Amino acid sequence: MTQMHIPQARVVLSTASVYPEGTSAAFEMASRLGYDGVEVMVSTDPVSQDVSALRKLSDYHGLAIAAVHAPCLLNTQRVWGSEPWGKLQTACAVAEKLGARVVVVHPPFRWQRDYVKNFVDGIQRMGNETAVKFAVENMFPWRARSRQIAAYAPDHDPSGEDYADVTLDLSHTAVSGDDAMSMARALGDRLAHVHLGDGSGAARDEHLVPGRGAQPCAELLEHLATTDYSGDVVLEVNTRRAVDREQRENDLVEALTFTRLNLAARDAE
Repeated sequence: MTQMHIPQARVVLSTASVYPEGTSAAFEMASRLGYDGVEVMVSTDPVSQDVSALRKLSDYHGLAIAAVHAPCLLNTQRVWGSEPWGKLQTACAVAEKLGARVVVVHPPFRWQRDYVKNFVDGIQRMGNETAVKFAVENMFPWRARSRQIAAYAPDHDPSGEDYADVTLDLSHTAVSGDDAMSMARALGDRLAHVHLGDGSGAARDEHLVPGRGAQPCAELLEHLATTDYSGDVVLEVNTRRAVDREQRENDLVEALTFTRLNLAARDAE
């Protein structure tokens, strides 16, 4: 006889998943569709930067804020200032005030030389000063025509560096050509956070609904269940091409259903 083992991992919605709708819409949809919480992608949306507004949304919708994604993208280089360590300190302070367990951070851009030089040690030092986990996310080389450009340093793949906590993003492994399952197994207990989205292996970061691409989304979820993963599974999917709110919500329901169905492992008795 077999039984299904389901871990305690929460299934969370990234606010980026409702773009071009805003942060407030993400909380409303996450609550109504049955997600367990929200990851706030700090963006140019003023609500995503405002602790008071985020706390009100969390309380009103009865949703935990599981993580704060620091403003690491090119289009958020001036959000919370332009100094990278200052941005991470602000992200950590916001996470502490909101009860979030994780700050998601990207490796530095290669041209941020001083930041690169001290990044690994600096992340470790900051992590030692708080209960919040700084989970460094795997990225990917940029592609220009037939060339690959190493945009991140020390590497786009954080698994080989001395980080205590790592975020694994399956849309990013699709672009980089990295083996997501090998990475997950190698990380072991350092796998602190998961961004679940699919990819076809195209040169662009697709963030497809899980099951629509070629990444081992179902296999990873079963692996998380087997290993009693205690972090969060964050649906970070691209719905910007949805023709209306109904189609966007249908995509988010499909992503949630896929995750809950596959976040389980068989226990033999």
